[in-house]
Amino acid sequence: MTVTLHWFLPTSGDGRTVLEVFHRNRAHGPAAGRQPDIDYLAQVERTAEQLGFTGVLTPTGTWCEDAWLVTAALLRETSRLKFLVAFRPGVISPTLAAQMAASYQRISGGRLLLNVVTGGDAVEQRRFGDYHDHDQRYARTDEFLAIVRGIWSGEPVDFDGDHLRVAGATVLAPPDPLPEIYFGGSSPAALPVAARRADVYLTWGEPPDQVAEKIAKVRTLADAAGRSIRFGIRLHTITRDNSADAWATAGRFLAALDPAQVAGAQEQLRASESVGQQRMVALHDGGLDRGVRGLEVSPNLWAGIGLVRGGAGTALVGSHQEVADRIEEYHAIGIEEFIASL
Repeated sequence: MTVTLHWFLPTSGDGRTVLEVFHRNRAHGPAAGRQPDIDYLAQVERTAEQLGFTGVLTPTGTWCEDAWLVTAALLRETSRLKFLVAFRPGVISPTLAAQMAASYQRISGGRLLLNVVTGGDAVEQRRFGDYHDHDQRYARTDEFLAIVRGIWSGEPVDFDGDHLRVAGATVLAPPDPLPEIYFGGSSPAALPVAARRADVYLTWGEPPDQVAEKIAKVRTLADAAGRSIRFGIRLHTITRDNSADAWATAGRFLAALDPAQVAGAQEQLRASESVGQQRMVALHDGGLDRGVRGLEVSPNLWAGIGLVRGGAGTALVGSHQEVADRIEEYHAIGIEEFIASL
């Protein structure tokens, strides 16, 4: 079982603290110390390719630039790097998504990967005009991916489901190769969809025992569906030449947080319908007063990021060797793909 490493494209901006890239609309002030202009993103992209990463995850949401457009604009900056494009199936037709992916593969020379984000925040979903509830969204995603994969088979698709309906859906030509589908979700509604439709099941950085439990559940469901599936994890990293320096950096991040900022972020995150988000919140429980090592929820796994950021809220913290050891620990329980960021 090999290890595949991906990086992250900071399309909401970048900086030197935890807070400045929290999901925020720029109308309320600068969201980051460094704005995500195309030249900076190209620099990150080129560096990721030079360092040997397989791909870069590009997020989706109203708090960042559009993943499809940004990555298409960046294609000619590199020759090998793949783009893991996150998108929401509830706000685009499956036929259009299948067409966009097919065109992208031909233009890029087969460098597209797809991160299907069903959406766990009802507030943000409504911004896109999506009023489905949590379980309905996953049921719709299941239908969406059934249609997309059918279209990619090269034959016209007729589909009449509970949420989606198409007749004679097709594209100019199927993508070659087919983009692999990355999919995350921790709820009972999400896991069967992952087992039926995904190539790679993604989890945020929970402690290894919790991740192993998820892997076992999804693998059992995939086996029952007659499918094989790979597993990946999304983590931040704070690594230095020695452990003390790494933890000192994490301590500086923590010291820069204001209790009011943490309280405001936690109010928003606790309201999320996402089971994965609630699992992130449970790791730290808003505990700014626990201190930097008090937020170490598993050896070298630090939950301080999640005090003010949604989504992936943990970081591997330690010396280069310690972080490598933790990667190997996750690899030993079945994780093959790692999506990292600073």
